Amino acid sequence: MAVTDETLRLIADSRRTLSQLTDQQARALVGAWVASWDELLPEYEASIAELLEDAVDGKVSAAKVRANSRLRQALEVTRANLDGLQDAANVTITTDLPEVINLGGSTTAGVAASQLPPAHAGILVAWDSVSPEAIAAMVERTTERIHSLTKPIPADTVRLMKRELIRGISVGANPRETARRIIKRTEGQFNGGLNRALVIARTETLDSFRAGALASAKKNTDILNGWRWSCSLSGRTCGACLSMHGQEFPVDAPGPEGHPSCRCARVDITRSWADLGFDIPEPEDTFPDAREWYEGLTPDSQADILGKSRRDLLASGDIKWEDLATRKQNPGWRPSYQETPLKDLVKAE
Repeated sequence: MAVTDETLRLIADSRRTLSQLTDQQARALVGAWVASWDELLPEYEASIAELLEDAVDGKVSAAKVRANSRLRQALEVTRANLDGLQDAANVTITTDLPEVINLGGSTTAGVAASQLPPAHAGILVAWDSVSPEAIAAMVERTTERIHSLTKPIPADTVRLMKRELIRGISVGANPRETARRIIKRTEGQFNGGLNRALVIARTETLDSFRAGALASAKKNTDILNGWRWSCSLSGRTCGACLSMHGQEFPVDAPGPEGHPSCRCARVDITRSWADLGFDIPEPEDTFPDAREWYEGLTPDSQADILGKSRRDLLASGDIKWEDLATRKQNPGWRPSYQETPLKDLVKAE
């Protein structure tokens, strides 16, 4: 049950593979959104120019913005484009699901093998992999969830763009500058749909990997004893993931149930060599200690991860390491461990 250097290498390899895959998804989504906005931009520029021509005392009323037929047409085309982008996002994300689920299962088998005596790895000959039927069922469930999560994007994005446009356009002394400002803000709302799609893509892809690992682990409880939460010990980690690092869970527990886009990994742990029938001493466990790693950072680096206030509360002993993460219920999705709000930490002090 000792995590070895080989175990950590396998986890690092799986992280890199998933990162490459989600980066490819991101490039495809960004490219599609950029192309769509480039197509829409001339219509919005023309619509706003038309509206500014009718400005009275430097302003265009919300009623005139609503009544502008060219702008209404631009919003209708935007909604159609976003419908197409939603469909494209669903295809981009779901195409990789079988591969990702398989990767989760094979990684679990490799991680287990890395913790067994080299001369006795044959114990894994009987390792039960995830069946094609089970993978198909997981893909179907995940696809339904992805479609449900992306469905609101077109309507919500158009609503936000429309609200931005009808706030009232103040022309002032420089109508061209006003037009640029409106275009920039409207584009920002349009790209809000892209940001949501990127989060959904990354989160659901990583969760599919974890689902494959869980399914594989549950079929091999005679070898496995549970799993540990493993975060990426780097400046990009957050306080919640850092505090969860190293915590142990039963074999059949899903996870890591991190925040959206969480990069944390599940490290399955075998039963002790004695329990598996090997009468030989086990090597020393090499699983890294997150608190030790954190304490080795400079105060500034600690603040970059936790924020200065959380860092100071932890350093003074006013809060505990485990206080940094809070399990949050998320209707329509799943529970997730997220950073405890600072106001709650101060309140509990």
